[in-house]
Amino acid sequence: MRPERVTEVMNDPLAQELLASAIPARLAYIGTDGFPRVIPVGVHWNGTRIVVGTPTNSAKVPALRANPKVALTVDTDVPPQKVLLVRGSAAVEIVDGVPDAYLAGVRKLVDRGHKDAAWFENFEQQVRGLYQRMALITITPEWAKLLDFETRIPKAVEDLVTGRASS
Repeated sequence: MRPERVTEVMNDPLAQELLASAIPARLAYIGTDGFPRVIPVGVHWNGTRIVVGTPTNSAKVPALRANPKVALTVDTDVPPQKVLLVRGSAAVEIVDGVPDAYLAGVRKLVDRGHKDAAWFENFEQQVRGLYQRMALITITPEWAKLLDFETRIPKAVEDLVTGRASS
């Protein structure tokens, strides 16, 4: 996919809504044993890349270093579903302390269940006390697609509707 088309999809208002939502993203990658993994993660969109924080001893770290190709989705569960699909490459960097991007990604998720601002402040204090260092995973989108099942549908369904499907 052309980089400018990826940028167009990622900057679409629906993509921005999904990336900013309290919905956990699902990150797919290949584990060091060769088997695929799909895990929920909190994400932060920095305007050009998707950022995920994780402990330095997470299984994702060596797996992504060995094979940086990933897929990520953020999707709703109420019809008509809205879906952001992303494929790209992940870079892993070990950083000191707790990155703001990690806290921003997690905050969206925990604010959904804990409306008390003091709860997040306590959580942040605990996290900052726990992690001396973290792994920062930065995903560069190389392909992206949006589905809303109203005006944007999967190609296979579109082909069926227009009679272009092969048997």
